[in-house]
Amino acid sequence: MSTDNYILRSSRRHFLAQNAMGIGSLALAWLLKHEGLMASPAKPDLGANTHSLTPKKPHHQPRAQAMVSFFMQGGPSQMDLCDPKPMLNKWAGKDFPEKIKYDNAAQASSKVMPSAWTFKKYGQCGMDFSSLLPGFSEIADEICLIRSMHTGVNNHGQSIHALNSGRTIAGRPALGSWLSYGLGSENQNLPAYMVLRDPSSLPVLGTFNWSAGWLPSLFQGTMVRAKEPRILNLTSPSHLQGKPQDNFLNFLGELNKQAVNSDESELEARIASFELAARMQTTAAEIMDVSGESEATKKLYGLDIDETREFGTRCLIARRLIEQGVRFVQVFTRNQYWDHHGNIKNSLPISCKKIDRPIAALVKDLKSRGLLDSTVVHWGGEMGRLPVVQNEKSPGRDHNTYGFSMWVAGGGFKSGHIHGATDEWGHRAIEGTVNHFDYHATLLHLFGLNHEKLTFKRAGQEKTLTDGQKARVVKEILA
Repeated sequence: MSTDNYILRSSRRHFLAQNAMGIGSLALAWLLKHEGLMASPAKPDLGANTHSLTPKKPHHQPRAQAMVSFFMQGGPSQMDLCDPKPMLNKWAGKDFPEKIKYDNAAQASSKVMPSAWTFKKYGQCGMDFSSLLPGFSEIADEICLIRSMHTGVNNHGQSIHALNSGRTIAGRPALGSWLSYGLGSENQNLPAYMVLRDPSSLPVLGTFNWSAGWLPSLFQGTMVRAKEPRILNLTSPSHLQGKPQDNFLNFLGELNKQAVNSDESELEARIASFELAARMQTTAAEIMDVSGESEATKKLYGLDIDETREFGTRCLIARRLIEQGVRFVQVFTRNQYWDHHGNIKNSLPISCKKIDRPIAALVKDLKSRGLLDSTVVHWGGEMGRLPVVQNEKSPGRDHNTYGFSMWVAGGGFKSGHIHGATDEWGHRAIEGTVNHFDYHATLLHLFGLNHEKLTFKRAGQEKTLTDGQKARVVKEILA
């Protein structure tokens, strides 16, 4: 078979997989021409997409339109931050009188560990925060603090999966992917789901945190780097300009026209992703540039302080993305940043200093711009910590997924409200327990989606975010 005949008989999938020049650049070039930013020839007909990010109608009237999730990977210590337990002070240094499950048995101790920080009540609601969180204390009346979170799996990876994708197993779509799939985006020039990573490292599980799983790839999170270029591979290489590029575009158009098989939906989604990348070329750089913000705004987010400048910049970018209609923005801290098995007295204040003021600034800023009512802000990690000492030579706390804290604000949640409770030790949720699947069902409800009706057919089965679990909408935390 001649080379020419082989190329003509190749499937579109083979062409895209083997083409060394890169379909992303081709799609970019086509869209730049479509927008009049490059010379002719006219655009090829790339065919209709099976999946898109165009806005979709929800199941019922939504309260929330967008979400910013601050994921504190590693597990913040609830009894040192927002769930004070006087019993720990009374029993300090004594043996814990109940059964306890350790993650790290080798360094385990049964000695009760009190908090090293003082607590006060803040806001009209009287919400408790320790001295480590002065920023959070200023937004207490905006927060719905959930003290009774529960996943029940003490490993980081499994608990991350639970809170981020609904199950403790890997390979499932992340929450942001489900929201993108269910609702689309209000801005067709930016992804519906964007991830602002820490400059030091990815969190545990890396890119799985924002994977689309078995949803089409169009709905996966787009990672934004903490330095320039913040989004890679958006610029069309100069060597693809001109006639070679035009030939490839025309050939691709012909292959697209021939693709009529029903099993090509994932490929169509990939093409839609490349087209989106091209549109981002003209908008993303402007959104990521915070230099035009007022000095007062920069100071509010902590850009004037070394410890908060980087995280504050990401928080400010998150606000700018929400303003532009991005559906879901997730901001991560680095790998195990909150996993304080040892030296918690020195490490926890550093972690809090980095995020406290910038996150409080985002909530204040969204409210001042009239966006908080329609935007959910979430803060929390995949677990909390135990009430006993781990590593007695350098005291810290081990994992605890049986009762821990997180908070949400805006988007239809109650403000200035504390929900649920742990036992007197801060060990187990004993009142108003909120499992990860309850949390997901409640979030989807606020976005106008029924967690049982938002489905995707996979291998002949209808799959959902909560996937048959006995999830409930936690109405007690809704405004």
